Amino acid sequence: MHISLAVIGKLRDPALKALYEEYHKRLEWKLTLYEYEGKSALPQLSQCVANAPYLIALDENGENLKSEEFAHLLETLQLHHQGKVTFVIGAAEGLPQDVKTKAHKTISFGKLTWPHLLVRVLLMEQLYRAQQILKGHPYHRE
Repeated sequence: MHISLAVIGKLRDPALKALYEEYHKRLEWKLTLYEYEGKSALPQLSQCVANAPYLIALDENGENLKSEEFAHLLETLQLHHQGKVTFVIGAAEGLPQDVKTKAHKTISFGKLTWPHLLVRVLLMEQLYRAQQILKGHPYHRE
């Protein structure tokens, strides 16, 4: 599995950065991070995801999946899309419309509002959880 994260903003908070790095270290799948900030961030984000083989946008209006459903989605991508997926996370203003339109799937982490930098950490945990679910590891409990 090769996962790309295209995101707005850089993790500067030491606690969030440590959590992100912990899940990155545990993840067996290849992960590439693309961070954009400043005035050129949105055009660069749009350009980064333009040729994504399978694009998943994280947006408050997206589908709310259970962890097992998320794991099954990733398993399907491994089998039918060469295991290549790009996740895109916008900033506080959300994602540009062209990115939302390009997305093959849009998911949400619930109805609550989350800071976009925290969403990155939540995604990393869910990627690790999905990996463990697919391996049959007891990390995930219902």
